[in-house]
Formats: sequence, structure tokens, C-alpha cells
Amino acid sequence: MSILEELKAGICTGSAEETEALGARLAQALPDDVALALSGDLGSGKTTLVRGIAHGLGIRKSVTSPTYNIYTIYQGRRQLVHMDAYRLSDAHELDTLSIAEFLASPFLIAVEWPEHIPGFFEDYPCYSIELKLLEDHRHHLKLVQD
Repeated sequence: MSILEELKAGICTGSAEETEALGARLAQALPDDVALALSGDLGSGKTTLVRGIAHGLGIRKSVTSPTYNIYTIYQGRRQLVHMDAYRLSDAHELDTLSIAEFLASPFLIAVEWPEHIPGFFEDYPCYSIELKLLEDHRHHLKLVQD
């Protein structure tokens, strides 16, 4: 079964290492030039998943949440744009950030808090993953749209 099929059914991970390994597998399965919308509460594993995606793309730099920068660009086998939209109020604010000008195909845009910029995803094919922190401290990840 492919990682995308597994995610459609839902996957639980028991550690940050497992979530990162899942992200590395996901990086290999996603097509070029797409957005990945990551929804979930604080602590649900969004940045940890992106860290794994970065490793899967051959990026060795430290990956942290770009909360204050809004986005960070990493270069690997594909360009990875890691965005945190928490402080944005709508997709029009992104025009001032000039993200589209920096995109170089092949790219992957991973967006935390995508509900803050819903219009952004009209421009790119998008995969949406919901992440939840369970009561037993495991993380649940589910692909809800592709």
C-alpha cells in the first residue's frame, strides 16, 4: 500500500522519529509543484512532519517552524517552502511576501495553519492532511483531500 493510501485510512505515530520517517516517505510520493496543507492544533506534529519531508528531499539544514518569518525556503532535490500562516488573515497578504516569485520548479509548499489563507490553494494542486494529538500522546495523521 502506498503512503498516500495509508494516509487516507489514517496513520498513528508514537514518536517524533516515526512522524519524521512518515514525512520522508511522503516527500517521495508527492508530485512536483504542489501544496501540502497541514491542519492541526499546536503540538499535533505539523513541523515534525515537515522536518521529515525535508529529510526525504535531501535537505540537511535544521527545520523549525517559520512562525515569525512566515516562510522559509530550503533547497534539496526539490525546493521546499515551509510556511506558517498562523499570523495571516487571508491569502491576499501573501502578495506582499512575493512567494510566487521565489518558487522554482520542482517545488513543494508545506503550509501550517492553511485555514488562515484558503484562497492560496486555488493556485496549486493541494493535498490536505489533518493532524491530531491523541490522549495517549500518539499523533494521528489523515489525508483528507488530494
